[in-house]
Amino acid sequence: MILIKAEQKYIRMSPRKVRLVTQAIKDLLPKEALDHLKFLNKRAALPVAKTIKQAIANAVNNKKLREEELRFSKIEVLPGSTYKRWRPVSRGRAHSIFKRTCHIKVILKTKNQKPKTQTKKEKNV
Repeated sequence: MILIKAEQKYIRMSPRKVRLVTQAIKDLLPKEALDHLKFLNKRAALPVAKTIKQAIANAVNNKKLREEELRFSKIEVLPGSTYKRWRPVSRGRAHSIFKRTCHIKVILKTKNQKPKTQTKKEKNV
């Protein structure tokens, strides 16, 4: 089994909102997930789709694997750094604003294949 990774970092979206999208597609095949994301009415669908495309391209170009053999091993959405801002309010006070970021990590694996066993002819050669 071969693992292929792709990651996008510092996406200006809350990890909680991105996880909603990844939960919807984690049981699909990568190609089906891309089709599903096209019609999903969430802003987080675009960066998730880009990360999946990147992982598929890594598998096809770098590892010379076929797209049909790929499955999701794991899709993680991790919290990134938080930008801290403030908004002035009455009486000279300020309220905090947290602009959250996230990291999307997609790990693909190949379909489970049985390793080839050698025949007697191949062993003798």
